Amino acid sequence: MLKRHITSGLLEALSDTPVVTLHGARQTGKSTLVQALAEGEYPAPYFTLDDLSVLEAVRRDPAGFVAGLSGPVILDEVQRAPDLLLAIKSRVDRDRRPGRFLLTGSAQILSLPRLADVLAGRMEVLTLWPLSQGEIEGAKEGFIDALFAEEFSVRNGRFSGKAGKMEKEAVFDRMLKGGYPEVLSRPRLERRRAWFDSYLSLILQRDVRDLANIAGLADLPRMMAALASRAGSLMNQSELARDLGLNQMTFRRYFSLLEAIFMVRVVPPWFNNRLKRLMKTPKLYLGDTGLLAHLLDLTPERLRRDPNASGALLENFVVMEIMKQRTWSRTRPELFHFRDFSGAEVDLVLESPGGRMIAGVEVKAGATVGPGDFKGLKLLSAALGPRFRRGVVLYTGPTVIPFDKNLFALPVSALWRLTNKYDEG
Repeated sequence: MLKRHITSGLLEALSDTPVVTLHGARQTGKSTLVQALAEGEYPAPYFTLDDLSVLEAVRRDPAGFVAGLSGPVILDEVQRAPDLLLAIKSRVDRDRRPGRFLLTGSAQILSLPRLADVLAGRMEVLTLWPLSQGEIEGAKEGFIDALFAEEFSVRNGRFSGKAGKMEKEAVFDRMLKGGYPEVLSRPRLERRRAWFDSYLSLILQRDVRDLANIAGLADLPRMMAALASRAGSLMNQSELARDLGLNQMTFRRYFSLLEAIFMVRVVPPWFNNRLKRLMKTPKLYLGDTGLLAHLLDLTPERLRRDPNASGALLENFVVMEIMKQRTWSRTRPELFHFRDFSGAEVDLVLESPGGRMIAGVEVKAGATVGPGDFKGLKLLSAALGPRFRRGVVLYTGPTVIPFDKNLFALPVSALWRLTNKYDEG
């Protein structure tokens, strides 16, 4: 089992919170992680609601099921029986000792009907994404914290390893595989495609049905394909709904369901009063680049031929890697994008808590970089003054290049090779 960097945060939450929920898409490793904890740091009986007998017992009498539990317990896939959380709330209200319940779910718990406020003040929620590149490599990334560090140098040990001459090809390979553990164990492209086909069928049938009774299950595969074709772009809901032949209310409902099961993510726009005429539309991403590449039928050959395809896939890859790292970073910034009507943009704006510091990340699929690639970052720097901590352009070349004070071009591999000297663990 690969080490998951969220583990320490999960154990810390269990030490002071009655209910801790680990949620994320199916097959990201939630069950594997909590069962490993049950055998070591968090000894507790394990029940999964994917077991039909357990599911039946819970659905028939959730209060009775919870009453029969003693001591800490792990309950897996709780989204399959939402009323279970009401019974857990009642139990916790009588005994608020920390670490009573470790829950997992393949849907965002707080998006489940009627349950947004059920465990408020009693529960901490953590997200487990597909494997990060550092988890695959066996190293803990510190890219976010290094961006916000007071000093930034690639010569003081924070940038470990040297990008190779085949940086671009290596990055393409990582993007096409994505981060689902099962996919990474399949070296042949055909076997990975078979896994993604089965995975999508399961997700878009059973998991969506668990969340909501909808008549349009047949529309969801078409919708996923349409969303994949727009990954990394501004999300125009009206246009998407029209192309799919759906009314806007239905589209929004389906999209919310896909968000709830971690298939899609949106990054909101970033605003600043000193910058006028900003676009106020969120950008769309898929939760895994392997899944995105599968939906777009991308191969290494096509990525080499089609710069547009490689650019969109690389941006999705970078955004999701940073989203994963945010779950264990010390800084825990909020993530936004920036774009104005003049064409200046920054793919990802990271804002520290309280907005005290801001860093920017621009993504470029090319193997060379020039001053023009820093247009959006320079605009942010000029507008924010000392609040602007640092800006980087991630590209597929092998060389670290300083361009200006606090502006750098870095190989994409800096995402998993850049570390923070205050966090070597």
